[in-house]
Amino acid sequence: MSTPASERVPLPEIQIFPERLLLASTTEVLLNKLYAVKNVRQINIQGEGLPTVMKAGPGTGGPVNHPERKKIKVRGEEIELTVQVGRVFVEISDIDFVPQALKDVEEVCKEVLPFSFTLEVGRYNKFKPTTSDFKKGLVK
Repeated sequence: MSTPASERVPLPEIQIFPERLLLASTTEVLLNKLYAVKNVRQINIQGEGLPTVMKAGPGTGGPVNHPERKKIKVRGEEIELTVQVGRVFVEISDIDFVPQALKDVEEVCKEVLPFSFTLEVGRYNKFKPTTSDFKKGLVK
């Protein structure tokens, strides 16, 4: 009789859903303060794409000079924003730390965001390869 392979348990995430899209300057401050919260493992951002080249329409191929496509400094590293942030996913290192991390994240958001936001706890990003990943050759 074989024993089932133990699957990695997905780590909890706190989703920050601001009422508005964030400016690059606000995103920079928010990310730096969130990384200072204890037990934060990683942070993912999601939002509207900010392309460098026009992909359709009469200006196809022309440059897009969006004022929010900037380089921001997060934890001492320069990162170019390719999206205008609409959601932030904060991964916590263990389920036991979620209540305290949620309080700390809420304090940071109240301090940085001048408008309302929603916080939810769950798992929002995939944590193991999907069938599509194998088919695309992303996983061997």
